[in-house]
Amino acid sequence: MKLKTLEVDGKTYAEVQDGKPVYVEDDGKEVAFDAPGTRNTISRLNAEAKSHREAKEAAEKALKGFEGIEDPAAAIKALETVANLDSKKLIDAGEVEKVKAEASKAFQAQLDEANSKTKALEDQLYAEKIGGSFARSKVIAEKFAIPADLVQARFGSAFKVEDGKTVAYDANGNKIFSAARPGELADFDEALQVLVDQYPYKDQILKGSGASGGGAGGSGGGQGGARTMSREQFSKLSPTEQMAAVTGDKAVTLTD
Repeated sequence: MKLKTLEVDGKTYAEVQDGKPVYVEDDGKEVAFDAPGTRNTISRLNAEAKSHREAKEAAEKALKGFEGIEDPAAAIKALETVANLDSKKLIDAGEVEKVKAEASKAFQAQLDEANSKTKALEDQLYAEKIGGSFARSKVIAEKFAIPADLVQARFGSAFKVEDGKTVAYDANGNKIFSAARPGELADFDEALQVLVDQYPYKDQILKGSGASGGGAGGSGGGQGGARTMSREQFSKLSPTEQMAAVTGDKAVTLTD
């Protein structure tokens, strides 16, 4: 990264955006570097590292109390046997297992119901957090030639809800971090822009990246079998046809 500068009256000054110095990355993109935010992130990460180290040391200390136990499963079974023998004062040891099985069955039913409700709530949260982000996206409204639901159909799987936050992953399964806020996860629009930049058919789904002049008209072929279609024609297609039109080997170019 290089600091972007300006020449004023023969003097060189650093360009500033919203109080932040602007840097130019190797690919030409400009990023306003948030130095205070970066410092805060480093401090937070150092604190987290310390917490993780202390937790590891505490776990190692706790495990020392179990030294000499080579077969944890056998030890647990032995403890269960002793518990059954103690319970024989009330009921036969054989009945204890029956009671445990019934209790376990009832608990499992309650657990399954709770998991089902949790899954439903997670689905609702995903629909709101992810679906809502696509519907409200400024990037989609300004830069995409296809509607938000088709953008979600193509890129939605890259977004997940973790700890109540929207997190994006690239094609390699790595979290997408912000270029402007090092150490912090990219927000929805910034992550979507990164995913689109990596998409091989991005020219067919972005505005202003379609027809190449007078030779690209109608819905028939052109050089190499390329096809063009007006936005009005495109809007009359079904969602499945729209997705096929912009992602196929001979993707359609949209015209005004």
